[in-house]
Amino acid sequence: TPRRSEVSYDYSEINIEDLIEKEDIVVSMTHGGYVKRQPVAEYKSQHRGGVGITAHKTKDEDFVESIFTTSTHDDLMFFTNFGKVYVIKGYEIPEASRNSRGRAVINILQLDPGEKVATLLPVPERGEGYLMLATKQGLIKKTALSEFESIRKTGKKAIRLVDGDELIAAMITKGDEELIIASHEGKCIRFREADVRAMGRDTMGVRAMKLDEGEVIVDMTVVYSGCEVLTVSEFGYGKRSPLAEYTRHGRGTKGIISIQTTERNGKVVSALLVKENDEIILLTSTGKLVRTRVNEIRVLGRNTQGVTLISMEEGTKLVGLERVTENDDGDNASDTAAVEAEVVSETNAEEAELEAKDEAILK
Repeated sequence: TPRRSEVSYDYSEINIEDLIEKEDIVVSMTHGGYVKRQPVAEYKSQHRGGVGITAHKTKDEDFVESIFTTSTHDDLMFFTNFGKVYVIKGYEIPEASRNSRGRAVINILQLDPGEKVATLLPVPERGEGYLMLATKQGLIKKTALSEFESIRKTGKKAIRLVDGDELIAAMITKGDEELIIASHEGKCIRFREADVRAMGRDTMGVRAMKLDEGEVIVDMTVVYSGCEVLTVSEFGYGKRSPLAEYTRHGRGTKGIISIQTTERNGKVVSALLVKENDEIILLTSTGKLVRTRVNEIRVLGRNTQGVTLISMEEGTKLVGLERVTENDDGDNASDTAAVEAEVVSETNAEEAELEAKDEAILK
């Protein structure tokens, strides 16, 4: 007799992730908001001293702001200026070649009008540690990473913001770090992470720095050994200062002077921790990019004006500062070093041979 029952598949029980091969990938995002992924295998580990290869093709006024290695099955956290966090899997980032720009992040995440990504972070495999969030109006919040386990592409609130405030920085910490927070009036405060108590996801946080009227926070960074503080102002001036000059203070105080915000200097744009072998990229309001070596910037005391980093045209201001790591000498050895690959000498030899043949043909 014919079978009366129907054999069918319940596609709702299929997990898409089970169909995606787990592999190591390189994820990169530009200042202009373009993101993509590439297999780590595309980057060959080579000797130091080469000229490098292109990791992310950008427009003239754009540059790579974040690049790291992760897995197709790992979570990526996108924190926006509206205080929201969006989480997607590595495989949900479109794969693209080294010479492509990638896809605009607004086409991947369901962002609101005026909302933009402030920070992109890979989630550690074990999901241990804390998230430190800093806002423009001087608040800081510490939340366990476990609080962000069930967030998806639609996003959820990472920090509660008052009107006029916005999220400016997010980073993953171990719970026993030290932090430096900088304001646009040239002040910095250094304090222990332990001074910030952990709290839930939908909370406002606590005061990180006491601000004067109109003063805002521009940067937050984690202290690490062997670094210096690089402070840059909007009219193209800046300096390096020894970390030892930035003594610890209690959270919520006014901080100490990091650079003089005179009429010549203007306000502070950013304050980063750098090493002597690092390079930085400066971005102006007209879209001009300047890349320079940190060791070419003078080391000066905290309460000074700094030196010229970039010649500014009238009406132009610095709007961004980013640290570049392609020039590392191996101090931060990790999988990311594979991204900072260099062209092999065999390739150079082949190109020289081809040029010689071309010249012979022309003769």
